[in-house]
Amino acid sequence: MKLRKTSFIFLTGNLITLVVVAAFLVAPVWKRRGSGTLHGVANLLPIAAHAAEINPWTLAVEKVKEDRGEPTGKQAKVEIPAQLRHYSDTRRFLATQLAEVKEHQVQTPPDFVGLAAMLSRGELVQLKPVNENYLLFGVGGNANNQPFTRFENGKRISLYNEAGLQQEYDRLAGSQAKFVNEIAGLKLQLSGLARLKSRQRSQRTALQTQIAIAEKALKVDREDRALLDHYYGNRETRQQLFADYDALEKLAAEKLGKLNGKAFDLDNENARQQMKVQMLSSLRPEAMKVLEEVAASYHAKFNRPLPITSLVRPDEYQLELSKTNPNATRIETPPHSTGLAFDILYRYMTAAEQSQVMSDLARLKDEGRIEVLRENRDHYHVFAFVDGVRPHEEFISASLGSTRPAKVAAARSAKSAREAHHSRKKAALAKPKKLRR
Repeated sequence: MKLRKTSFIFLTGNLITLVVVAAFLVAPVWKRRGSGTLHGVANLLPIAAHAAEINPWTLAVEKVKEDRGEPTGKQAKVEIPAQLRHYSDTRRFLATQLAEVKEHQVQTPPDFVGLAAMLSRGELVQLKPVNENYLLFGVGGNANNQPFTRFENGKRISLYNEAGLQQEYDRLAGSQAKFVNEIAGLKLQLSGLARLKSRQRSQRTALQTQIAIAEKALKVDREDRALLDHYYGNRETRQQLFADYDALEKLAAEKLGKLNGKAFDLDNENARQQMKVQMLSSLRPEAMKVLEEVAASYHAKFNRPLPITSLVRPDEYQLELSKTNPNATRIETPPHSTGLAFDILYRYMTAAEQSQVMSDLARLKDEGRIEVLRENRDHYHVFAFVDGVRPHEEFISASLGSTRPAKVAAARSAKSAREAHHSRKKAALAKPKKLRR
């Protein structure tokens, strides 16, 4: 018993000594940092302890953006293989992809409803946000938290179930009443300033601006109400829209819900946005195979995940993206809408890394498995062919006239119209004028 007591005193003494020594070692750090809390101790912990608190995706992002100590992206000096350059006829790049779509009759989703149908049928493969070989870096970055919509003839029709539709009607009614009352009150104030001196002009201008803003908002509400009446007022289209909502809800609860760990709540804004991002993280199996091959090769040599920025994009999403991203083409069938295209980001890659990736892509193009282009905005655009074979030349030639982007076609059409107008005007001026009597 005495021996145990002696041992206990000895161990206790050693422990106290260690604590005192540790305090002296840590105290200068606390003093320098101006903190008497455990903040100083936390900073002394091994890096691995902090890393354990960071999720794998964040760690992968850090790995991708890690400073290499040499130029990266467009600052790096690289030799671009001919396979990744534009053809002499720049239309041929898009025409080849369109030819593949026509030859194999590839269906594209106009909106998230169409994308949901493809996912439900198993036509698309879901990608994880990160794994050992690749990282989804900004995929779905333009996805919003608004209700899902049907995209038809350039119009977006919001999807609701019966309860949600009634709530939207109630919301619009309340919003319209609010703006009507606000406009009436502002106009009353404006009339009171009508006979005041010129120094009151700034107040009148401010009131007129507020009225214009409120009237514009009221107009939007009325247009939204008219759109609901048009599509949900018809029994047949209303039932179809309800069915579309049910299909999304089923996907959110089952297939995507299992991958997410829980069902997505379509009534929740954050959940809707997350669901859209997950849906956009998809590819056709043929393209997925190519992505995995290039990513595995890159990771094996540089021990970094390959950053992927874009996968499938429904036509509706592509249209929105094209407003801010010049690379997002606005042709009738954009390559990304097919689910056969993906983009690789080279912004953070050294010359050696870029050369490795471009070498793999050039080889795959030589094998006839892909179409590829090194874009100026830090991306390699890759398009996988359905059966690993380039489309027939007859399909490519036939597609050359369909590759003109919508905005370019519109500009040329407007130019032609202006030229025709000037020609008519010139011809009219050339005619001899009749003498007045």
